Amino acid sequence: MLKVAYHPIYKHPLPEGHRFPMLKYDLLPQQLLYEGTCEAENFFEPSIPEDKHILAVHDPDYYNDLLHLNIPPKDARKIGFPLSEVLVERERTIADGTMKGCDFSLEHGIAMNIAGGTHHAYSNRGEAFCMLNDQAIGARYLQATGKANKIMIIDLDVHQGNGTAEIFRGDPFVFTFSMHGAGNYPFKKELSDLDIPLPKNTSDQEYLSILKKTLPLLLDTEQPEFIFYLCGVDVLATDKLGTLGMTMEGCKQRDAYVLKTCQKNNIPVQCSMGGGYSKDIKLIVEAHANTFRLAQELYF
Repeated sequence: MLKVAYHPIYKHPLPEGHRFPMLKYDLLPQQLLYEGTCEAENFFEPSIPEDKHILAVHDPDYYNDLLHLNIPPKDARKIGFPLSEVLVERERTIADGTMKGCDFSLEHGIAMNIAGGTHHAYSNRGEAFCMLNDQAIGARYLQATGKANKIMIIDLDVHQGNGTAEIFRGDPFVFTFSMHGAGNYPFKKELSDLDIPLPKNTSDQEYLSILKKTLPLLLDTEQPEFIFYLCGVDVLATDKLGTLGMTMEGCKQRDAYVLKTCQKNNIPVQCSMGGGYSKDIKLIVEAHANTFRLAQELYF
């Protein structure tokens, strides 16, 4: 059975001007239930994880400051959200959803988190709506529990996974692959194990051609035991914060290729949704829903 992490705290209301990014966390589960892609039993509710799992990735001083809302104003501005206890609780809950998703992936081949993909969170600071790096926490959880050692993070959000790259810099057991818009935030990129910056208005055909040439070679070379897939839908041409030229169908084909490749190679995969900022919320929800439909179609 497809297992999907979702908690009501995911849709935590924010002050005016910050609410739009949160809408999809309410609408996406509703859509999946309405159309029958998921039923109630597909969803599981994450909780607050043990601090040790977060501290395996994040600096203790930074995490302590985050818990006590003691982040310096300059650093807090980089996060972008007004900090609150509930918002920090939300971030911790998202990380738990990804960690528990790892276990479901090992059992069923795949698991999903309605939220997550917080790849701009560094070991010692947050940026761009990201405070704790959920997939990095998941990777360290797998290693600490002996469930997987060699891990690959496939980050196909339109923005480079700069925090993820920093966290795993020089780590031979976690391979970071980021394929992103060259002109997108972050404007000062970190160094992933493999970065593929794409020019403005990259089309479906160009994007998929590069991905299909790259991913099989990476899997052959790195031989990962587990994959984290960050499947942001901000690659769409309609995205307000993106620079690429992909269509809804191209985005769906991207997800289909990654999931089929993981399945073909018998590599468990945990999916976190990442970004999506098209002006029409229906486009965001539809693009994300496609990923869940594919997971059900391919695996169950």
